[in-house]
Amino acid sequence: MITDELRKQLATQIKTILDAGYAQVGLGGNSTSPAATTLDVVSSAGNISFAGASAQAENSDENVIQVFVETLGSSITGEVIREMGVFDSSNKLLGRVNFSGVGPFSSTERLQIFLTLEVE
Repeated sequence: MITDELRKQLATQIKTILDAGYAQVGLGGNSTSPAATTLDVVSSAGNISFAGASAQAENSDENVIQVFVETLGSSITGEVIREMGVFDSSNKLLGRVNFSGVGPFSSTERLQIFLTLEVE
């Protein structure tokens, strides 16, 4: 068992790591492996910085981090997105989520992905 205080401190540390990193969306979508180091197939959107308005990591509770990633359709026109990953500032994959494909996207659309991380 860990205490509430440790949960809070771990969540704060995770947010700090994410703030310095970036996210990617991708076209792959096979099962997630804890040994993965990259997304299966990175989309043409490239890196989405958490320092910008298109990606944010916020503490929504003491032990919960809400990750928000957005990309414009003009960056992923014609693509079907099936995965999202978050990376630290040294390009290490911290987490990857695969899901049923969404798209293809037109240049006037946008994709928004929300991921909730909870320290238990």
